[in-house]
Amino acid sequence: MIRREWDLKRNCAIAPRQLATFYACMCGTSFLVAAVCVLRGAWFVLLFATLEMLAVGIAFLVYARHATDREHIAMQDDCLLVELIQAQKVRQYRLALRSIQIRGKSSRRELICLEADGVRVEVGRFLTEWKRREFVRELRQELQHEGASGS
Repeated sequence: MIRREWDLKRNCAIAPRQLATFYACMCGTSFLVAAVCVLRGAWFVLLFATLEMLAVGIAFLVYARHATDREHIAMQDDCLLVELIQAQKVRQYRLALRSIQIRGKSSRRELICLEADGVRVEVGRFLTEWKRREFVRELRQELQHEGASGS
């Protein structure tokens, strides 16, 4: 049974489906302008439009692959389940609640380290420094509450 959950997500301004629609409109406009130029004898504009749309398409593809990246952390009866989802690849870790250690890093860029029974996971990639501190505080409170009610 899940007692508490945290979903740490990337701040995504545009969804992958919306991005695809925008890209299709952008390609249509660019190739329409290039077609008019080709009809007037400037065929090289089509080459540049193709290269430009290819470069923009690659950049959008990289963005879209990582737009749904997240970290899902769920406190269950006897463990902390950590799921890291990056580019649609899921890695799962189970950390025993009785032996978990939390190390909040002092540096702004360093992640939060969760460790139990030799399993080590770093989380907080998508959080600001302030949100990382808040998450560590909440997690420690939940673990203390778990320890008090489990004894």
